[in-house]
Amino acid sequence: MWRDGDFRSLWVGQTASQLGEHTSLLVLPLFAVLTLDAGAGELGVLRAVGQAPILLLSLFVGAWVDRWRTRTVMVLSDVGRALALGAAALAGFFGRLGLPALFVVVFAVGVLSVFFDVAYQSSLVRLVRRDQLVRGNSALEGSRSAAQIGGPALGGALVSWLSASVAAAVGALFFTLSFLSIRRIRRIESVPEPHTEPLELPERRRVRTVRRIHEGLRFVVGDASLRTVCLASAAFQFSFAALMTVHLLFLPRELHLSGTVVGLSLAATGPGALLGSLLAARLPGRFGHGAVLVSAAALGDGAFLWVPALHGSSATTVAALLAVGFVFGAGGQLVNVTVMAVRQAVTPEGMQGRAAATITFVGMGLTPLGSLLGGYLAQEWGLRTSLLVTATAMLLSPVVMALSPLARLGRTLPEPAEHVGRASG
Repeated sequence: MWRDGDFRSLWVGQTASQLGEHTSLLVLPLFAVLTLDAGAGELGVLRAVGQAPILLLSLFVGAWVDRWRTRTVMVLSDVGRALALGAAALAGFFGRLGLPALFVVVFAVGVLSVFFDVAYQSSLVRLVRRDQLVRGNSALEGSRSAAQIGGPALGGALVSWLSASVAAAVGALFFTLSFLSIRRIRRIESVPEPHTEPLELPERRRVRTVRRIHEGLRFVVGDASLRTVCLASAAFQFSFAALMTVHLLFLPRELHLSGTVVGLSLAATGPGALLGSLLAARLPGRFGHGAVLVSAAALGDGAFLWVPALHGSSATTVAALLAVGFVFGAGGQLVNVTVMAVRQAVTPEGMQGRAAATITFVGMGLTPLGSLLGGYLAQEWGLRTSLLVTATAMLLSPVVMALSPLARLGRTLPEPAEHVGRASG
């Protein structure tokens, strides 16, 4: 695979894109909290605005990506995100980056990230053989692990030492590097030809899009494994969105940690995720995909239960946060890689984009509500109590998987499920 120039271009571009995304995910909320003195409710709204495109657009994006070349989608998404963060950097430099402008930037980056994420998950299937999916996903998720290490650490350091404007400019640079790499992919993708007339009315095109979305929904709901992935992902993402809203307030205001230390504590998920990516290439084939999914989810999600017990900014507190991040990253990445391989294995090629988008829509569609709930709980119940409640709620995800057919998946990946409806629409 590493001798394949197109795969290398995808891998390098996806790595740079993930670095840009993970840098901005920390920089923009930290700018709101530390520079604009945003409260718990305002931070919850800011995070919800950035996550809203997942709920609003995922299904449509999945239907469109199955018809487009994923290379084109990723390149345009990178250009748009680079421009959005570049504009934020300029506005911040001249003192014009207030909360309203920050909402616009966060929403724009969120929209384009939905396009990029659905496209890159679908692109691998079009670039490598089926027996290379686990290794390919392990490489791509490994790069995401590296981004989880470098992005938050770099973003937190830049906000503390320089400014949020410089940090946003660095994020824009990463998206530019991703664009330059992915545009080098030369392989012509096999995309189903659209069965439409050249002058087809907009109403008919909308009907066809809705029909294709419905096919994706039927396919995912009709497969027991994918249906469980949706439910478990929804439970996790909703709880995690609420937890992270509280967490980003708890670390600087309750534990009195600097932006640099906050970035390092979040970056600790990166080394753990890197380990999880390496283990994902071996453990499912040895112990079974179902057993790995349930145990890794329980271990990783349960790690956050230790955070509410921490007090002060001592070295012990920082070390405990690093350990929590490492364990959470390892377990979460092991789940991510395994779930993605299962999803790609059971999904026909013409349904890949819609299946990925449907799972994203169901799994992450509730994250805006989770962020709003986290802000509300932090205001009404206090940071420490809210953190304990949201951390406990995250354990619902492994419980859902343990009680489903997904837990019984064996050492080999399942065969593709029967296609529900026509991929061409």
